[in-house]
Amino acid sequence: MEDYRDADLSNQTWEGRHFEQADFTEADLRGLVTKGCTFEECDFTRADLGESKHTTSAFRSCTFERTNLMHSTFTGCTLLGASFHECRFRPWTVKDTDLTLASLGGASLRSTTLAGLRFREANLTGADLRDCDLSGSDLTGARLLETKLTGADLRSARVDANGLRQATLEGARVDIDMAIAFAAAHGLLVGD
Repeated sequence: MEDYRDADLSNQTWEGRHFEQADFTEADLRGLVTKGCTFEECDFTRADLGESKHTTSAFRSCTFERTNLMHSTFTGCTLLGASFHECRFRPWTVKDTDLTLASLGGASLRSTTLAGLRFREANLTGADLRDCDLSGSDLTGARLLETKLTGADLRSARVDANGLRQATLEGARVDIDMAIAFAAAHGLLVGD
């Protein structure tokens, strides 16, 4: 357990470092660059990760509460089981990243590109994903109760029947397979 509370670690570059249960509460991590780093059960409460860049780094079961993530970039990362609460995201760039089991309940991610991401069994309850690009994303088993997907691009995305019933989907762009799945999830009989 390492204590980085209130530390000024801005504009540093970390490669291949491992942190377990480290406390980054209120740390200044603006402009931090990580490559191949691992963070396990670390606390980023009220930390400033604005303009940070993360490539192939893992943030497993980490806590992000009231964290500034504006203008940050995550590429090829895993955020498995990470918890985000009242964070500032937009604009946020996330590519080829695994958010399986992540908690993003109530997150404001409107108009964010989230294409091709893995949200398997993630908590997206009440999240604002209006006008997001979620094309090709895997939302299998995700909790989508009251999730706002109005105007979202869901073409080639995977969403189970429960999610199709619980989310707000007016004006969402879907492909034929999802349209059929949506109809079936709402009790319509599709076919001859």
